[in-house]
Amino acid sequence: MSPLAPECPPPALLDAARLREDFPIFAHYEAQHGKPLTYLDNGATTHKPQAVIDAISTFYSQSYGTVRRGVYALSEGATAAYHGVREQVAGFLNAPNAQHIIFTKGTTEALNLVAHGFGWAMLNPGDRVVITGMEHHANIVPWQQIAEKRQATVAAVPIRDDGTLDRDALRALLAPPTKILAITHVANSLGTINPIAEIIAEAHAAGIPVLVDGAQGAPHMPVDVQALDCDFYCFSGHKLYGPTGIGVLSAKTEWLERMVPYQCGGDMIDVVTLERTTFTAPPHKFEAGTPPIAEVIGLGAALSYVTSVGMAAIDAHERALLNEATQKLLAIDGLRIIGTAPNKAGLVSFTIAGAHPLDLGTLLDQRGVAIRTGHHCAQPVMQRFGVTATARASFGLYNTPHDIDTLVDAIQGILPLLR
Repeated sequence: MSPLAPECPPPALLDAARLREDFPIFAHYEAQHGKPLTYLDNGATTHKPQAVIDAISTFYSQSYGTVRRGVYALSEGATAAYHGVREQVAGFLNAPNAQHIIFTKGTTEALNLVAHGFGWAMLNPGDRVVITGMEHHANIVPWQQIAEKRQATVAAVPIRDDGTLDRDALRALLAPPTKILAITHVANSLGTINPIAEIIAEAHAAGIPVLVDGAQGAPHMPVDVQALDCDFYCFSGHKLYGPTGIGVLSAKTEWLERMVPYQCGGDMIDVVTLERTTFTAPPHKFEAGTPPIAEVIGLGAALSYVTSVGMAAIDAHERALLNEATQKLLAIDGLRIIGTAPNKAGLVSFTIAGAHPLDLGTLLDQRGVAIRTGHHCAQPVMQRFGVTATARASFGLYNTPHDIDTLVDAIQGILPLLR
């Protein structure tokens, strides 16, 4: 086993070939292109099982209605289904109750919601926000923007050569004037799994709340927000086999009550007069306007699907694929893995001497292999490791060892064209 990939228990892999049958895209692609789809861009977005597609279609065609705004049967049925998914999400994350769950458009909106809601209420001139050097832009830019408006500063925890955080530097920053720590659970460009529980405990010991970007965490491993004791945790539905346009923010009530709303409009108000407005209690306080009802229904179907497969089984399956991919990719001449942390999720970023990642991705696509290329919305990471871009293969529950062999064989086949 490569030292670059995490040790993991040896359970049998999921029957990914069988699970692929639940996803119509694979059969459609092969019928259209005459070759199977080797999809290895799950870190960006995942394909949808038929159960999710059917749930959305059935809702629109048979039971669509707006929520919380009507006394007629369709509205009441939609409202019950909508709030049922909120309960389902709370169970998925082991949140204390559904009032801790806010629906957003995705992780990006959830991060912006916290940055602006927390920032306007709690940040003062001279205060500090701590992030890390491995964050997605969505957990960097909002904090820069609000810090500038509030005359606060943003400090980043540096990354070590293996793609792990400099914990000593982090501990040094967990002191006044720091007001909040915003950190990723799993680095989307490196695969590093941060020791979130330990970091949160250290931050709380210093009286500092923690926001966790779980976009690459919740879709790939069990998450228990009460065990982690995080103040905020967010993820996107489309990375968890659900639809786009829906995300989740799980937050402690004490912060939601103190934060100001990120957006204002209908359904998040208590009383409105022409002189002043009061807001309703969380979570509705942060859900202005008509919500993404069908997308919430689709998210519920996606959560049911992954729960039936088992999040622990998905985690073990993807880590086993990572181990195999790491070993086989390292056998390619000139290949360098970017991010060699001992504890990684199921993705591997790499460069190959003499081959630009964009060219590599384009030629792989011609062979039915889909990977991600570019800076992965993590330009500071690219700067840290002295590259402009990487190629990234990221795994999902429907990937198989054969997909890895296809990727490696395809790379070997096209390298003579690039060098």
